[in-house]
Amino acid sequence: MKRITKIEENKSLDKKKKLRVAAYCRVSTASDEQLVSLAAQKVHYENYIKANDEWEFAGLYYDEGVTGTKKERRDGLLSMVADCESGKIEFVITKSISRFARNTTDCLELVRKLLDLNVYIYFEKENLNTGSMESELMISILSSLAENESVSISENEKWGIKKRFQNGTFIISYPPYGYDNVDGEMVIVPEQAEIVKQIFADTLAGKSTHAIAGELNAKGVLKKKAAVGRRER
Repeated sequence: MKRITKIEENKSLDKKKKLRVAAYCRVSTASDEQLVSLAAQKVHYENYIKANDEWEFAGLYYDEGVTGTKKERRDGLLSMVADCESGKIEFVITKSISRFARNTTDCLELVRKLLDLNVYIYFEKENLNTGSMESELMISILSSLAENESVSISENEKWGIKKRFQNGTFIISYPPYGYDNVDGEMVIVPEQAEIVKQIFADTLAGKSTHAIAGELNAKGVLKKKAAVGRRER
C-alpha cells in the first residue's frame, strides 16, 4: 500500500501583514467652501487607502479652521503623531507640504521625528516620499516656499483690510456694542450709545468693571446678542 504524507499548510505565510496607512488633511478656515473641501479630502483618502490590498486603513486625521504655521494648535496632527509613536501607523499620506505644515522648521522636525519611528510620509502634490529621499534638501526648499506663501497671503490680507478701513469700505460682520450694520454701513444705535457713554463715565469715575456690569445687569440691560435677537423677533 502506498503511503501518503500530508503537508500541512503554513498558516504563518498565508496572510501577509498589511501596511498600516493613515491620512492627514487640513483646511485653514472654517468657511463652508473650505469645509466642503475637507469633507471631499476625507472621502478621497479613506477610499484611496482601502482600495489598496496591501494597506490597512489606520485612520484619518484632520484639522479644520486652523493655520498650518504652528503645529501646537493642530490637535489632529498631534494626535496622528502620538499614534505613530505608539505603533498604530506605519505610513502617512497627505495632500501637499503646505497642508502638512507651512513652517519650515516644524515640517522638517515632524519629518525627522517620523523617520526616527520608521514612519514615512507621502506628499501627493509634490510626489515626494520621505522613505525614498536621499537628502532633506528638496523638502526643505518646498516647505520654505510654502511658509513664504503663507506669509505673503497674510500680508496681502492685512494690506487689503487696512485699505478698506482707509477708504471707508470695510464691513464689520459683527459690529461692537453701540453700533449696527445697515446695508454695509456702521450706524449708531441710540439706546445702546447712551449705555456706552455711561460705561465710559463710570470707568473714568473709578468704578470697577465688575461693579459696572452688576449695575447694568440690575437695570436689565441686554448684551449685544440678546438685544439683536429681541429686535429680530
